[in-house]
Amino acid sequence: MTIRSLAEVGARLEKAVSALPGEAATPANLYDRYEMLATQILDSEWEDYQDGMLEKYLMTYLTLRSLELGIFPDCEE
Repeated sequence: MTIRSLAEVGARLEKAVSALPGEAATPANLYDRYEMLATQILDSEWEDYQDGMLEKYLMTYLTLRSLELGIFPDCEE
């Protein structure tokens, strides 16, 4: 496992989200798409990475994406 392979996970996630039919109606809907596909990647590839590495990468990726979208799913108002 290398940093490059984690970056490729991010690229595949972006490609998969953009390939979904239709457009997300809101930033929250778009985030849900990222989350759904990240979960699928984690479920199918977790054994290919050092213990917990893929999960940490995807959680960080989703956190950054939520900030970029202006939503904060883990924060209470």
